[in-house]
Amino acid sequence: MTQQAAHTVRSRVAVVGGGPAGLMAAQQLALAGVQVDLYDAMPSVGRKFLLAGRGGMNITHAEPYEQFVTRYGSSTAPLRPMLDAFGPQAVRDWVHGLGLATFVGSSDRVFPTDMKAAPLLRAWLHRLREAGVQFHMRHRWQGWRDGALLLQGPQGEVRGQADAVVLALGGASWARLGSDGSWLPVLAQHGVACAPLQPANCGFDVDWSAHFSERYAGQPLTTVAIASRTTDGRQAYKQGQFVVTAGGVEGSLIYALSAALREQINADGHATIYLDLLPDYSAERVLAEVERPRGARSMASHLQSRLGIKGVKAGLLRECVSKEAYADAVQLAQAIKHLPVRLLRPRPIDEAISSAGGVRWDALDGSMLRAMPGVFVAGEMVDWEAPTGGYLLTACLASAQAAARNVLDWLGKQA
Repeated sequence: MTQQAAHTVRSRVAVVGGGPAGLMAAQQLALAGVQVDLYDAMPSVGRKFLLAGRGGMNITHAEPYEQFVTRYGSSTAPLRPMLDAFGPQAVRDWVHGLGLATFVGSSDRVFPTDMKAAPLLRAWLHRLREAGVQFHMRHRWQGWRDGALLLQGPQGEVRGQADAVVLALGGASWARLGSDGSWLPVLAQHGVACAPLQPANCGFDVDWSAHFSERYAGQPLTTVAIASRTTDGRQAYKQGQFVVTAGGVEGSLIYALSAALREQINADGHATIYLDLLPDYSAERVLAEVERPRGARSMASHLQSRLGIKGVKAGLLRECVSKEAYADAVQLAQAIKHLPVRLLRPRPIDEAISSAGGVRWDALDGSMLRAMPGVFVAGEMVDWEAPTGGYLLTACLASAQAAARNVLDWLGKQA
């Protein structure tokens, strides 16, 4: 960046948004000699970042890179150059550079050694302040007026002067932490093409009976698998676990399939998943066990004794299988391996882990808005989505790195 820094030493860039994408863009610009002003509506930065780290700060994923990049679905092609420049190993190297060690955990997920987000954020902010980044908290972005950034600060209206702007305002999940999607109509008014924001990595509503809901809400379904359709119509089969809620389903296995399930609901008004309650058992073995003589035992006792089906799994069979099918060994065995559950709608976007939609790729020239030269976007504002497992954070950081490079190139051309 030495040559770029020579062109931009007097430049001033405003970064709006204090999540991972905004902080990374600010870091790269400040290291290149740019004066960076970072604005955020909240009292402190990184609030969603800290929340995500409560269960263990999953920073990236260690699976083979060629498999890693496929996790972004239809956005793999535009994200690929960004991830090539700043991918999973670069994320780990960046964390190491902040003085924290990392390790590869279960399912190839990568974590800081202490599993926490707060030490990482503290080290990061210390590095940013050393680089000269100026933080302006409680400054809510309102758009532009007379070519200047318009913000509402603690003392009233503020106009921010900048040679370029990086918007990193997040999606629309967990609005109380700062990402409320209010930027979308502002950009639309300026002619920026945006896709509607939708929940991603989310749960779904199911029309459970009152009896099932009251008895099993909050119960985990472990060692199960789901068969469903992918967004391109192929059949998917994925094993894992999820939780039955009072009004539906949520959890890691559901989240992993949520993009395709959401699109099915958008197209058809509903989606059906098929549960394999015993993925480690063949269909032939299940049928053989169900057909064994059970004497005076009830079918529920028989299933528990022969197949270990009890609790919420047994409740699901009663909930989703007719009395006639439950009494028929063949149909019951088929249901154990292929139990249909009808999903009605995604849970509200504010409950989702992340969101889909946002600034369309065809509205961008690199990271710059075609309709607004000098304005760049990064992170979850752009229309891409990814499953949990470090994929979201990695792409946010990679897109922020790309935005910073694009800003420096653009400023160099303006000099």
